[in-house]
Amino acid sequence: MIKTKTAKSRGPKRGSEAVIRGKKGTRTWLTRGAKRRLRATATWYGSPNGDGSDGGACGYGSLVDVRPLRARVGAVSPVLFKGGEGCGACYKVRCLDPAVCARRPVTVIVTDECPGGYCAFGRTHFDLSGAAFGRMAVPGKASRLRDRGEMPIVFRRTPCKYPGKSIAFHVNEGSTNFWLSLLVEFEDDDGDIGSMHIKQANSVEWVEMKHIWGANWCIIGGPLQGPFSVKLTTLTTRKTFSARDVIPRNWSPKATYTSRLNLR
Repeated sequence: MIKTKTAKSRGPKRGSEAVIRGKKGTRTWLTRGAKRRLRATATWYGSPNGDGSDGGACGYGSLVDVRPLRARVGAVSPVLFKGGEGCGACYKVRCLDPAVCARRPVTVIVTDECPGGYCAFGRTHFDLSGAAFGRMAVPGKASRLRDRGEMPIVFRRTPCKYPGKSIAFHVNEGSTNFWLSLLVEFEDDDGDIGSMHIKQANSVEWVEMKHIWGANWCIIGGPLQGPFSVKLTTLTTRKTFSARDVIPRNWSPKATYTSRLNLR
């Protein structure tokens, strides 16, 4: 069951697996305010029809090679990457030359960073997979569009949508009872993460996790005792999602644990 409450809410009822909260008025941010299109530039990398990143600076690993991320990934300049807190954000992008560019926008997901070249000096830039870049073209002109290299584009934020998926937490390799690192996957709506907290078994205290790189967060202490409840707050609208006991007592490194809900 999903409950959407204002910041004055008392929180989830006892026994609920997950709860979503949002500040008053934030639900419309990605549907109204984000309609304003901004200007940037775009290039492409990898093979012409390829998926782009092989992993990427967000840490999604092989997820970028399979649906729903496959062929929709993109690297962004530091102004959008935000030190990794921009990982997972979704954008609609469209190039502007009517001779080769379609009027429909293409949705891309931030999975990587491009720190130099076109992305340097504070520029707003998208370095897209060859497949995503080609999808901006009118039918039959994807090759001509890729031959152009750098293209002016317009872009805007858009809600992320992962139909049939719930938010999942991947326990990173190397995690122990004294250092636990998590990667968040398939976050609908905002897509980004501003903060994460974790609660151990038989505890009432939410402990803030540390952002280490990309979409990866960790807690140092111990010995840490599961099952663990996880709470994340989005960067864009400060919406909060809590998953109770989502990581079991007998958790394992490199395992992924899925909640029952998402930020829809």
